[in-house]
Amino acid sequence: MPLRFTLRQLEYFIAVGEAGSIALASEKVNVTAPSMSSAIAQLEAGFGVQLFTRRHAHGSVLTPTGERFIEQARAVLEAADKLNDLAHIYTKSVCGSLRVGCLKTFVQLIVPQLRRSFQDKHASVDFSQIELDQAQIFDALGSARIDVALTYDMSIPSDIEFQPLRTLPPYVMVDVNHPLAGRSEITVDDLISHEMVLLDMPHSSDYFMSFFRAAGRRPRIAERTSEIAVQRSLVANGFGFGICNMRTVSEYSMDGKQLKFIPLQTKVAPLQLGIATSRAAHISRTIEAFIEHCHEAADADALPGLAR
Repeated sequence: MPLRFTLRQLEYFIAVGEAGSIALASEKVNVTAPSMSSAIAQLEAGFGVQLFTRRHAHGSVLTPTGERFIEQARAVLEAADKLNDLAHIYTKSVCGSLRVGCLKTFVQLIVPQLRRSFQDKHASVDFSQIELDQAQIFDALGSARIDVALTYDMSIPSDIEFQPLRTLPPYVMVDVNHPLAGRSEITVDDLISHEMVLLDMPHSSDYFMSFFRAAGRRPRIAERTSEIAVQRSLVANGFGFGICNMRTVSEYSMDGKQLKFIPLQTKVAPLQLGIATSRAAHISRTIEAFIEHCHEAADADALPGLAR
C-alpha cells in the first residue's frame, strides 16, 4: 500500500529537527504543539520508523534514521518549490515564502524599509527575516534554512554566490568631544594612543583588526560588544573610538548623543554590501524578484538608512 504524507507534515518534521523541541518549533512556525506532535506521530506511523528520541530535559533529538529522513524531507520540499516556481513562471507571479537572512550589524537599518517596499509590490509573498552573524549566514545558506542573505563580502566561501550592491569605505566613529573629532580624515597611527570600542563578531572583528595589522600596529581595546547599538552608545559616551563601514543617515546613538564619522585612510580594501545565495540552491522567481528589488534600490542610491 503506498505511503501517504503531506508537505505540511514534512515542514513540521524539519522545524522540530532544526529547533530541537516541539515547543520551540511550534513557536517558530506559529502552530500549536499538539498539532505538530500529531503530524510527526503520523509520519512515524506511516513510515514505521522512529524519527526522534524524546528526552524530557533535552527536547526532541533526531535518531540516526531521523537524520537521514530530514535530508530527504528537505529535498522533497525543494522539489515541491520548483513545481510552484514553474507555475509562477507561466503566470509571471511572485508569491510563496521568502526567508531572508541579514547580518546583525545592519538588519535594523536596511531590512525593514526594503521589506516594506518589496511586500507593497508583492503582497502574496510570505516574507520572514532572520538576524545572524556572518558565520551563521554561511551555515544557514548551506543548509537551506534561508533563501538569500544581505551581508558583507567578508570571508565568502566558494559555495556562496555574492552580488555586490554598494561599496562601504571605513569610518572612525567618535563622540563630539573626542580629541580627533575635528579631523577631516584619520589614519591608524592617529588611533594608537586612543582607546577602542571593538565590534566583536565572527569575521567582523577580524576585518576591523586588519586595519591595524596592515600598519604593523595594535589597538588599545577598552571595550568589546557584539551589538552595533551598544558600540555606538559606548562611543558616544566617551568610552573610545569605533570603526564601522556604515555611515548612517542618523548620527546619533540610541540614547540621543551625537557621533562624528571621519573617513579612515587605509590600504585595506573597503567592504562590499551585497546579496549572498548558495550556488547549490534553486533560485526561485520570488528570490529573483527580491534580488532585483535590492539592485534597483542600490542603483538609485536609495538603500535605506545609509548616508549618500
